[in-house]
Amino acid sequence: MNTVRRLIYLETIRAIAFFSIGFVALFFFFDFVEELKAVSQIRALGYQLPQALVFVALLIPAHLYELLPITVLIGTVFVMARFAKSSEFTILRTSGLGPGLALKTLLILGLGFAVFTFFIGDYVSPLADRSAQFLKSQFKGNLTKGKTGAWLKERQGSHHFAVNVGSITPDMTMQDVRIFEFDEQSHFVSLMTGRQASADSDASWTLHDAKLITFSDGRKADAPTINHSQAATMRWPNSISADMVSGAILRPENMGTVDLFRYIRHLANNGQSVQKYELQFWRKVFYPLSCMVMVVLALPFAYLHFRTGGISGYVFGGVMAGISFLLLNNVLSDMAMLQGWQPWLAAALPGLIYSVISLSAFTWLVLRR
Repeated sequence: MNTVRRLIYLETIRAIAFFSIGFVALFFFFDFVEELKAVSQIRALGYQLPQALVFVALLIPAHLYELLPITVLIGTVFVMARFAKSSEFTILRTSGLGPGLALKTLLILGLGFAVFTFFIGDYVSPLADRSAQFLKSQFKGNLTKGKTGAWLKERQGSHHFAVNVGSITPDMTMQDVRIFEFDEQSHFVSLMTGRQASADSDASWTLHDAKLITFSDGRKADAPTINHSQAATMRWPNSISADMVSGAILRPENMGTVDLFRYIRHLANNGQSVQKYELQFWRKVFYPLSCMVMVVLALPFAYLHFRTGGISGYVFGGVMAGISFLLLNNVLSDMAMLQGWQPWLAAALPGLIYSVISLSAFTWLVLRR
């Protein structure tokens, strides 16, 4: 049986790798053509074809992460249909490869690709995508969000803070930082600004070229007073990490699962909306598991009976099924945001729907016939 598993695994992995490379190459070409516009716009600043090629290459992990469930389905369908056409799967069945063992074999393969997808989406893709954005920021300017930068909140005891970061540099240095402090009655207490700021390892920020303006309570004196102070550096203790700042400026997809979970807790503790980030978190949890759903969906193709004609129609069906899964995943995410659904349910629903479809097809085509 080890020989049978080795045969199925090798053939399936080769097919999945072939389709993955083909799709990634196609997206690479489209991204490069699109990036030529940026080359023409900022060529004078030093952004030329070599930099554009590096930028587009850094986008490959993100495309691979999105495409892996689809290519797993297409590659597995191709191998299973080819085995059915050449009667190889019939021979394997007579050799003791029953439906249960075949399902278990493909589930183990799907689990391997689920782990690989999680690794790409949680470690490789965020790092590569962030590097790509920082690469272009060297020519277009520091990364920022809109015209006012990123806004974050921090609560410390009875006081709360509104933090504005204008932009971040490739070395994670924050630019044009403003920290507004309010008391428990939401009265303006102080304003701390810094031309630059860096997040330290001891849960604090160091503001450079810093200024501090404090406001006294006018109810306790004839008139409120304003005090000014200035220093080369000032320290501000807080729980906002550099990854949280970059996540607020960049897309939440650029954050790993652990960092995203910490950011969600920070937002929740400060009374901010977390639905968008919770949805992305649960998508990161459930999306790799769709690889296991796809291999189960492909298994019934091995039990088809045909000897004439090509298998291109079945491969095309696999492509359509994969695209429909991706579309359903995106549509349900948008509907969850609009309708206020539970984020974990919206993230898990596409996998559950396709699991029911795949198991129903397997039961009807394999066990009932």
